[in-house]
Amino acid sequence: MSTTHPVGPLWHRHPGVRSGAQLSFGERAADHMKAVFATWTALIGILLLMLFWMVTSGLGSDPEPYILLNLVLSCIAALQCFILLIAAKRADQISSELAVHDNTLLEENTTLTRDSAFRTILLHRLCQKFDVKDDDVLAALADPSIPCPTV
Repeated sequence: MSTTHPVGPLWHRHPGVRSGAQLSFGERAADHMKAVFATWTALIGILLLMLFWMVTSGLGSDPEPYILLNLVLSCIAALQCFILLIAAKRADQISSELAVHDNTLLEENTTLTRDSAFRTILLHRLCQKFDVKDDDVLAALADPSIPCPTV
């Protein structure tokens, strides 16, 4: 099942990326502009519109050198730079939110890894102190009749 979203495929489900009501009106508009204008459909649509304009210009509405078409394309180009900048800014915000989320997970993982390493060293020292062999520990861990304490 392929679900798409203005931010990208399933980004709205990622816990590190704000979505929906958490976004401002401008952020939602940027997501929708990116979803509409950054597609092959939009590119092909503009090309077809230009082709249609040039084919029908022979009817006298805008004869060569297509002065009106040139004006329209110049206006589109003027707006396009702002649309692209807005969409790029929103993509940077999403990347920043992902980086913060990833960094938080990394810090939590580092803490858990250090704690696990400390407990492993402690367990190893206890086994040495009471002269317990590694094979005995592994056998005890594999035995389903021995209850494991919950943390």
